Amino acid sequence: MSLEALNERVKTDLSYLAFGGAAWVQPKNHSEGHVYDVVIIGGGQSGLAAAFGLLRERISNILVIDENREGLEGPWETYARMVTLRTPKHLTSIDLGIPSLTFRSWWEAQFGSQGWEEVVKIPRGDWMNYLRWYRQVLGLPVINEVKLKLIEPAEEGIHRLHIDGVGAPSEQLLARKVVLATGIQGGGEWHVPSLIADNLPNHLYAHTSEMIDFDTLKGKKIGILGGGASAFDNANFALSQGVAEAHVFVRREKLPNVNPIRQMESSGMIERFHVLTDAEKYAAISHFFKYNQPPTNDTFERAAAWPGFKLHLGAPWLDVESEGEGVTVTTPQGRFTFDFLIVSTGLLSDPGLRPELRLIESHIARWSDVYKAPEETANPLLDAHPYLSPGFALTSRDAEGEPLLHGLFVFNYSALASCGLSASAISGTKNAVPRLVSGVADQLFLDDRDAILQSFFDYDEAEFIGEWSISSAKR
Repeated sequence: MSLEALNERVKTDLSYLAFGGAAWVQPKNHSEGHVYDVVIIGGGQSGLAAAFGLLRERISNILVIDENREGLEGPWETYARMVTLRTPKHLTSIDLGIPSLTFRSWWEAQFGSQGWEEVVKIPRGDWMNYLRWYRQVLGLPVINEVKLKLIEPAEEGIHRLHIDGVGAPSEQLLARKVVLATGIQGGGEWHVPSLIADNLPNHLYAHTSEMIDFDTLKGKKIGILGGGASAFDNANFALSQGVAEAHVFVRREKLPNVNPIRQMESSGMIERFHVLTDAEKYAAISHFFKYNQPPTNDTFERAAAWPGFKLHLGAPWLDVESEGEGVTVTTPQGRFTFDFLIVSTGLLSDPGLRPELRLIESHIARWSDVYKAPEETANPLLDAHPYLSPGFALTSRDAEGEPLLHGLFVFNYSALASCGLSASAISGTKNAVPRLVSGVADQLFLDDRDAILQSFFDYDEAEFIGEWSISSAKR
């Protein structure tokens, strides 16, 4: 099968499912212009899947915006530096149950079934190419190089989205519902410890989420802070680009060796997380944060195979200082001098860190507002996460905020505490997108229920036209 043949198969499969039927949502008029039923912020894998899911529900007055150039949405061709995805290749995701839309179908259309058998893990670049194909074959309504600056609640359940960028069609968009499909960092910000940010000039370090010019680091010595998979991905990538030495520093005495996601994938935890009690959800994610994930075996082995790779366990950074043109790092094991530092310390999830939410973040309920964790599981990082509905809707900590937050959905990594491994995790997409779509669709329906019910009660279009004549009755 070729890609052209697969494209036709996708169209046929969707036609059998009556994809693209007439929209049912009541149109809204506004003096300032067109009102979208849903605007999705982010055109990566989560945003694309959300758009497809909404179209399947005959919610077609939608738009997806992404701040990046077309084909560069998400991390895959920017700051992601792993060789392959960490997710097992057999897990399905944004296909939403359509076999012809799976990565496997896309791969086999080019390399055959034997080619699929030879794949151990999905190569990162091929995953991005698959996302490009997915967007194209489905004809999803995405516009690029459009950045959301601010969400401003307006009257009658409408939100003004203030935008800019070379692709922006105007200065603002109007939307009834807004889905923040903004990836790993979209619920807060990447974290750089103050020890580094307060003591070093910017040119001496970068977070793993940033673009790094590795050409300027050839033949040099770098220090990497962090023990997660990203730290080892960056070490391997740096060494492959000609860096002489890459030292990875981990505060733990031993690298973790258990990946809780593997258990979640097989136990029903991903599919059914939303039905747990708050106490159970909190305990599960607190455990997840405590043990985190180890690097994959292939990631670690790839990095460790380089002669210039060095691993320092039980070595938290106690102090950093610029020295000449480089940096000196102090650890319990001694002092080390580097030309550049890479920070792999994850992220913080808190709506208060997002500039686009500054008009409403004070009303957004956090987990600390609704649940007091026992001391043994309490975690301030988890407490700052937004407290969401099972359908990913923001909830309010006060009555004043309820109408302001109505219609706003969080489908980024900060949904982890409320909805489990879902948004921004390939493992969770398959189950999370339908819940998000149901949440959005239910709100749209309930917002218009009076008009919809009245239309139902008033409906009198005759369908049956047969007549029973007197002559027929005598036979």
